[in-house]
Amino acid sequence: MIENTIYDTGNEAFRDRMSDTTDDGKRKWFYVSKVQGKFTSWRNYLNLVYFIAFFSMPFIRYQGRPFFMINFPKGEFIVFGKIFWPQDFFLFAVGMITLIIFIILFTVIYGRLFCGWVCPQTVFLEGLFRKIEWWIEGSPSQQKKLDQMPWNWEKIRIKGFKHFVFLSISFLIANTFLAYIISTDELLKIIREPVSEHLTLLSGIVLFTLAFYSVFAFVREIVCTTICPYGRLQSVLLDQNTMQVSYDYQRGEPRGKISKKEDTKRGDCIDCKKCVIVCPTGIDIRDGIQMECVGCTACIDACDEVMIKINRPVGLIRYASEKEIREKKPFVFTSRIKAYSGILLFLIAIMVTLVATARPISGNISRVKGQLYQELPDNKISNLFEAKILNKKPKDYKVELKLMDIPGSIRMIDQKPVLKKQALTDLTFFVILDQKDVKQRSNHIRIGLFANGEKIDEIETTFLGPFK
Repeated sequence: MIENTIYDTGNEAFRDRMSDTTDDGKRKWFYVSKVQGKFTSWRNYLNLVYFIAFFSMPFIRYQGRPFFMINFPKGEFIVFGKIFWPQDFFLFAVGMITLIIFIILFTVIYGRLFCGWVCPQTVFLEGLFRKIEWWIEGSPSQQKKLDQMPWNWEKIRIKGFKHFVFLSISFLIANTFLAYIISTDELLKIIREPVSEHLTLLSGIVLFTLAFYSVFAFVREIVCTTICPYGRLQSVLLDQNTMQVSYDYQRGEPRGKISKKEDTKRGDCIDCKKCVIVCPTGIDIRDGIQMECVGCTACIDACDEVMIKINRPVGLIRYASEKEIREKKPFVFTSRIKAYSGILLFLIAIMVTLVATARPISGNISRVKGQLYQELPDNKISNLFEAKILNKKPKDYKVELKLMDIPGSIRMIDQKPVLKKQALTDLTFFVILDQKDVKQRSNHIRIGLFANGEKIDEIETTFLGPFK
C-alpha cells in the first residue's frame, strides 16, 4: 500500500482494522448516501447495459445455438456463437494466462478501476440492490432510524417487503445464471416438467438464490474488503505512478470550515465528510490510498458538488497518481503506461483472434499404429490411416477425404462416412499411391477434409514407403 511521503493526516488508526469493523471488533453497518454527478451518471448507464446484457444474453440464439453458454456438466462452452470443447483446453490455458497478465498490468496502471465499474458484485449491489433499498426504506437517516426502532407492524412491513424483493431478484439472478449453464431451452423445459423430476437442479437454484440474497442483503462490502483476493492483490501491485481515486492533499490541507474572512493558509477541503458518507466501503479517502477503496468514484462526485457550491475548482478528489499529486504535475501518458496499454491491447487481440478463428469442424489424421505399408498390384503402395474428426455443429455432415498435393486415391472402410452432430467421429481408410511417387521412407502428404462438399481443413500426415 502506498504511504504518503509529504502529507500526514496524524490519523493512522484506520490502518489497524478494516473499515467495516468497530474498535471492539463488531460489524459496522454502512448507511450510504445518494450522490449525483458525471461519474455516477456514467456508471448508471453502464450498469443498465450490464443488466440488459446479463439478463438477455441467454435468450440470444446464433445458428440455432445459444450465443453464450458455459455447460460444465457436458464440457461444452459457447462463447459469442463459437463452440469449444475439452479438446480446446489449450485456448482455456492461453486465456487464463492472458487474464492473469491482463489483471496485473491493468492494476499497475489503472488501479482498482475494475472493481468500481465492471465487477458484478459492485454493479448489482450499487446499481440495483442499493437503489431498491433507498426506494423502500428511504434515505440513510431513515434507514438507520428504522433499524434502531423496536419491532412493530410498520418495521415488519417495510423490512419484509424489502427482503421479499431481494429474494425475488436473487431468484431471478439464480435462474439466469443456471440458463448460462444449461441453456434457456433446457431451463424452460425443467420449469414445465414436474418438480419431482428435477430435485437436484431445484436444490441448486435454491442454494444459488440464498447465496446471492445473503451477499447483497447482508454480506455486501465484506466481499470487497475481506473475501475477494483481488483486493489484497492490488495492494502489492500499486505504486506511486498508478492512476487511482486520490485526494489532493497539496490543495486540500489544512482543512477548515468556510469563513467569511480570507484565509490563505486554509486548504480547499472544508471537512464536510460528504466523501465519507457516500463511500460504499466506509473509508475516508483523505487518509490516503486504502485497500478497501473500490474506485467507484462516488467520493469524486460528492466532493465536486461541494466545490461547485463554494466556488472552488473541482478535482480535489480525482483520478490521479501519488506522484502527480506530490509533484503538482498534470497527468501525462508516460512511456510505461503506453507500453503496458499496448501489451493489454495485444493480449486482447490474441484472444479475440483465437476465438474468432476457432474451427467448428476439425480433425487429426495419423497412420494406424503397428501397421507397415502394403504392396498392391500395378505398382501401388497403401497405408492404413485413422482420422478423428470433431464436429461441434448441431447437424450431421457427409464427409469426404481427398489427397491435396500428390496423385493417388483414398479408399474408405465406411462407404458412406458421416460426421455426427456435436460428436467425435472415428474414420478408417487406406491411402493408395504409385510407387514412383513414394520418394523416401517417410513422405509428407496433405489430406483435405470436406464436409458437404465444402473444404473445412487440410491436415498433414506421413505416408510410409519401402527403404530406398
